[in-house]
Amino acid sequence: MSNLDWRRKISAGFVAPITKVLARTPLTPNAITYIGFILICVAAALVANRQFLWGGIGVLVASAMDAFDGALARHIGKASRFGAVLDSTLDRLSEGVVLLSVIYVLARDGMELGVVLGGATLLLSLSVSYIRARAESVGVECVEGWFTRTERVIVIALGLILNQIIIAMAIVAMLSLITAAQRLYVVWRKLQSAK
Repeated sequence: MSNLDWRRKISAGFVAPITKVLARTPLTPNAITYIGFILICVAAALVANRQFLWGGIGVLVASAMDAFDGALARHIGKASRFGAVLDSTLDRLSEGVVLLSVIYVLARDGMELGVVLGGATLLLSLSVSYIRARAESVGVECVEGWFTRTERVIVIALGLILNQIIIAMAIVAMLSLITAAQRLYVVWRKLQSAK
């Protein structure tokens, strides 16, 4: 079973009932995307103010909303290419704003190595998503990956909640590097087999 398959199975029982409720409200899929981003910005502000527990909980809650915008769009027949681009863009910005808030706290505390680790975590996290987007732009589907956005969000949120953000960032950086290499290999293999 692929990483994507198990995530879909776990979320199916949770997402479908809430999506049906959301379909009865005036909320649009894009509105849910915007609300999720606003909530992640609030969570990042909490982190910047050293409220790590509440910031971590906020990251989990806000990121959970990401499951509903696409599901609602499909449920009500309003899936759009712009909605997909908007969702993907705000997902990347969400990761960035949370990690920047962590970097801000570490910089304020004079933790230079922590700041470097935070920067590396941000770059490697974004590279995983970039490889997928770039592959799809040349016609190659690339959903494979051991450590995708879902896992990154959970580890960072747990790192905040448990006040172990340095360990969490080290895990995310290392596994993102491995996943980026995995995705590059998958794309190379698919392009080779298409020749």
